[in-house]
Amino acid sequence: MNFTSPRRRFARAAVAGLALTGLLSACGGSDSGDSKSNSSGPVTLDFWGWANGQEAVVKAFNASHKDVKLKYTKVTDQLTMQKQLTNAVKAKNAPCLLQNTGEYVTSWVSQGALADITKYVESSKDKFNAGSWATGQVQGKIYGVPTSSAPAFTIYRTDIFKKYGLKAPATWDDFIAAGKVLKKHGIKITNYAGEDPSTLEVLAMQAGAHWYSIDGNSWKVDFQDPGTLKAAKVIQEIIDNDLNSKLSFADYAAVQRNYDNGGTATRQISTWQMSGMVQNFTKSFGDWALSPWPTFKGEAAKTPAGTNQSGNLTLVSESCANKEQAAEAALWMSTDAGAVKTMASPETGSGVMPALADSDSYVAEAISEKLLGKNYEPAKKIVTDSLGTVTTDWTFGPDWTAMFTEMQDEWAQVVSKKQTVTDLLAHMQEWTVKDLKSRGISVKG
Repeated sequence: MNFTSPRRRFARAAVAGLALTGLLSACGGSDSGDSKSNSSGPVTLDFWGWANGQEAVVKAFNASHKDVKLKYTKVTDQLTMQKQLTNAVKAKNAPCLLQNTGEYVTSWVSQGALADITKYVESSKDKFNAGSWATGQVQGKIYGVPTSSAPAFTIYRTDIFKKYGLKAPATWDDFIAAGKVLKKHGIKITNYAGEDPSTLEVLAMQAGAHWYSIDGNSWKVDFQDPGTLKAAKVIQEIIDNDLNSKLSFADYAAVQRNYDNGGTATRQISTWQMSGMVQNFTKSFGDWALSPWPTFKGEAAKTPAGTNQSGNLTLVSESCANKEQAAEAALWMSTDAGAVKTMASPETGSGVMPALADSDSYVAEAISEKLLGKNYEPAKKIVTDSLGTVTTDWTFGPDWTAMFTEMQDEWAQVVSKKQTVTDLLAHMQEWTVKDLKSRGISVKG
């Protein structure tokens, strides 16, 4: 794919090769049509999402549209969405519109859960950056409208680092070394939630791993390639040395209090995650700064675009009776100036970088001066620079949802030291190959 700017190299589910036969299972939903449209009044579309600011965007949409209305339901988080959507698809009552991230699109398409909305949205392609637009495509068809891009970086407590003579970690070796210093003072360098293995995914991605790739007419699965093992080594050292907190995001407020109180000193995040800090902190405003995502020693800067960082989309379900109206509503939420500004701000929304072609211009909106204080101006360059180093060659497999759910269960055992990261990877290799075969998908591994 040709990118118009090196700063717009966002994650893409590698879809060009998906036109090959046999790469997706044969199952697929039939077009339910728009026969359920209500001709006696406005069409009401159910919309599920988890991002802060969506309620305000829905309110603005409803105020400006008389023939179509949105009914919003807030889901707890991204992972909860996959579980609730699975149940809704089985019960044939999925919402018309739903928020999701790029890594799940291929999985949901393979299950026949998403509607092809190409004819409704393809004329708006030029409004979006090329990388973000690609995240909603499978086999050349469009299933979702992108809502965000996701630059990645480190945010850290400047007061804590200064107190103990530390600099922002430039490499993962630096990160571990800083963690060992902080441990002596009862402070953790990072937090590994037992239910969230995305840390392993994004470090593997950064290290050049390819869990899924296309080999001829088959999928190739490899959870034990050199890149993944390099990432595993970093994570294992952090866990073995007790450098990480183990706070579950099930108690989101407790996680945020821990950062605010100085119990954990860094996070590797994107802009949208800053909003939770802004909305929950009371003590540490102005004590945070951004630095580039740590590199592997001797390697050039490279930031991942994996779970929570591949960019969000608004998808249209196959069971929706009003697909055209749903697609148009999704476009409005991603392109209306007021809606975009609401979502870009950490104060009013989620601090997401828009998926628009001119997304660089929203950096100032997407980061919080309240949180960063005097570090706000330097942070703009960190964010902008990170947009030019995002991984673009990662492929999300057709059973990603099921695979990631299995990895969640196993990851908890890693965090609790009941198995090693390499144990987990060996299990995922065997499990994923078996799972793809059970779905009738051609696989090598």
